Amino acid sequence: MSTSQNMSDGTPPPPDKSTVVLLLSTIGDTSWRMFGPTIGFTILGVYGDNMLDTKPWLTISGVLLGALVAGLLVRQQIKKVKKS
Repeated sequence: MSTSQNMSDGTPPPPDKSTVVLLLSTIGDTSWRMFGPTIGFTILGVYGDNMLDTKPWLTISGVLLGALVAGLLVRQQIKKVKKS
């Protein structure tokens, strides 16, 4: 079956390799933007709680701050993707 037959029977052609690479790079970029800050600030909060005996307040603050930073980074990425 040729590509012209695929298009004539209503099935879309397979995606280009460049499209797949772009999609995978976007997924990877989004992953680090979400998990990096959240895990990093959580670890800092746990460390601070252990050092200062303030359990669980710095851990909770770290989770919230990490989520906020992650949200801002993902928002920035969405704007960049919409531009291009």
